[in-house]
Amino acid sequence: MSQEDPTAESRKHDHIALAFKSRVESGELDARFYYEPALSAHPEEGSLKPLDFLGKQLRTPMWVSSMTGGTALARKINGNLARACAEFGMGMGLGSCRQLLNSNEFLTDFHVRSIIGPNLPLYANLGSAQIEQLLENKSAEKIQELIDKLQADGLIVHINPLQEAMQPEGDHFSRPPLEIVEEMISRFSFPVIVKEVGQGFGPASLRALMKLPLGAIEFGAAGGTNFALLELLRSNEQHQNAFAGLARVGHSATEMLEWTNSIASEQGNSCQTRHLIISGGVSDFLDGYYLTRRSVLPAVYGQASAFLRHAQGDYESLRTFVRAQVRGLELSNAFLTPR
Repeated sequence: MSQEDPTAESRKHDHIALAFKSRVESGELDARFYYEPALSAHPEEGSLKPLDFLGKQLRTPMWVSSMTGGTALARKINGNLARACAEFGMGMGLGSCRQLLNSNEFLTDFHVRSIIGPNLPLYANLGSAQIEQLLENKSAEKIQELIDKLQADGLIVHINPLQEAMQPEGDHFSRPPLEIVEEMISRFSFPVIVKEVGQGFGPASLRALMKLPLGAIEFGAAGGTNFALLELLRSNEQHQNAFAGLARVGHSATEMLEWTNSIASEQGNSCQTRHLIISGGVSDFLDGYYLTRRSVLPAVYGQASAFLRHAQGDYESLRTFVRAQVRGLELSNAFLTPR
């Protein structure tokens, strides 16, 4: 028997030793899913179905949400992230590219097209405040120049009025961001993604945005890094005490998904936004699988801090993390059905 199953003795010993530690009470079960163990074999690695997204094809429904640039570690981080995207077939949003509008000093921190390759989506990123200033100064051509120098497929416009209001050096919005986005779409032919940065969007904002021909809306929902709170913590104590409550408003990804599903149904053909990037508080593949499967629009899920945690050092750490997430998605597809 030991020759037929040489691990049997040690495995059974483990079962005895760990039996009590591995108990799961009914209140600890993940109630979001039906578990269907009888209907599938173990999925093969690489079995996820390709997804058409933003005019390109993803092999994994994951998005590297915008993070960093212009810092000492940015080149390594962005290079590692782009390498992971290429290996696993994910899309990528760059961190704020504001520094590249007037100088190429930090271009190598962002220029990852040769790493990610030509067939996966890569998007540059600017704040709506910077775009408003460029439009006002009649310098809009700098936006197209940014897209060209990065060989990006399009632009992410991050809408962040609370972050700017809390930031000691924050920019002032003279126009509603919706107007800025509308003008962007009218001026340029490249796809535009609109995202929030930690508070998410309420239903009226989503309803207005979904009528625009956007490449996608990225939630940037509450539950992940809250950049309004982050900036508030950089200010003086009096400012923190006055605005602490305001920095904690926002909407969860689950809440926003319910609204976008309802709005897409309500708007019908007038809904021109056809893709979602569900981000903000998405902690792992189970969250991502549940939310993307419940979306009525084609959707991927985005993460930032989870990738960042593994992207600062050796690539193998990031690779191990992403591979586990992909395997989790494959197992979820095989055995879990969202309720």
